[in-house]
Amino acid sequence: MSSIQETTRERETTKLSHPINVTSEIGTLKTVLLKRPGKEVENLVPEYLQRLLFDDIPYLPIIQREHDYFAETLKNRGVEVLYLEKLVSETLNNSELKNQFVDDILRESNANVNGAGKALKEYLLSFSTPDMVDKIMSGVLKKEIETSKKTRLYELMEDHYPFYLDPMPNLYFTRDPAASMGNGLTINKMREPARRRESLFMEYIIKHHPRFAGHDVPVWLDRDYEFPIEGGDELILSNEVIAIGVSARTSARAIEKLALNLFKKNSSFKKVLAVEIPKSRAFMHLDTVFTMVDYDKFTIHPAIQGPEGNMNVYILEKGPDEDHVNITHRNNLQEALKEALGLSELILIPCGGGDEIAAAREQWNDGSNTLAIAPGVVVTYDRNYISNQLLREHGIEVIEVLSSELSRGRGGPRCMSMPIVREDLRK
Repeated sequence: MSSIQETTRERETTKLSHPINVTSEIGTLKTVLLKRPGKEVENLVPEYLQRLLFDDIPYLPIIQREHDYFAETLKNRGVEVLYLEKLVSETLNNSELKNQFVDDILRESNANVNGAGKALKEYLLSFSTPDMVDKIMSGVLKKEIETSKKTRLYELMEDHYPFYLDPMPNLYFTRDPAASMGNGLTINKMREPARRRESLFMEYIIKHHPRFAGHDVPVWLDRDYEFPIEGGDELILSNEVIAIGVSARTSARAIEKLALNLFKKNSSFKKVLAVEIPKSRAFMHLDTVFTMVDYDKFTIHPAIQGPEGNMNVYILEKGPDEDHVNITHRNNLQEALKEALGLSELILIPCGGGDEIAAAREQWNDGSNTLAIAPGVVVTYDRNYISNQLLREHGIEVIEVLSSELSRGRGGPRCMSMPIVREDLRK
């Protein structure tokens, strides 16, 4: 073997041994992070749905069955599936770290703890580590703490709200709290208070889990940054281009700060496209209205575009110094994508075929939220049959998964998955 071949092989081995590698939306998916819905879903009640960001209450046995089907679909295609709850349990492998984690969770839950921190900490630490993690995720009811542990008047005279620690029913949308980007990731400040604790799990995993600790994983933007950003808005279009939605959940300031950090730390990324979408519950993140399915094909919900496809797209590139970016404006998404990706042609496939009723219905049920597991191969919800058929007519292999209960959370296959390793695209 020549020295050149040996060097190339060493580089490939080093790349594969790095725990994170995501340089596109469509590269063959090798490793993904999921969260199986648990008791936190059953702790939803009608009175507090809005507080916990749900529109309905999924039926736990069926949502688990559907999620297992989704996970098995990925495994059958050779994808390694990691589970968030298991990684967290493996991370908290000593009493010091476990204590620190509980302190952090209680501090960030202060609005609901109502002075019962000491009793809550004792209660949580009384469980085995896996059971403690499940309990933190599913929520702690006030009635779970023995009355004898409540020694202060404000503890005895509690309000009617049933939880000391709110449940985290949105956890099965693993895309949002953190997002892989190149060989690093963003650990995100979530906009809504109901979700802010979620990114704490990934912060601990990256710092302390044996799979990630010691690999010097770059964190391009951490959860302490003051402005919000969420993974559903972060799309890795190539090893040089990222698209990020300016949405109801992601701020323009966070996008600019992320771009500055990427350029400053000499990542491979050279352009960040800030794509403004309507700020509404239906269009929560960019990936609810726009996803990449092949080298030159994207799904799109037509309602995000104005006449002639007009919408605001800002291209951020390295500026004259490390504190500034150059910003140019485009008003047509299709043309901006062609320019940024160096494509002569590009196809936007409309959700629901662009029909006024079908498009709105299927977009509400995440018809545009596809998870690419290889170029031209996507996982979608079975209920969006018009969008799925249109994808097939454009040469895309569509793998449908069950969705009657999963879809009640307002998120699709991309929302439910955080890719950790993808194969690089061949040039």
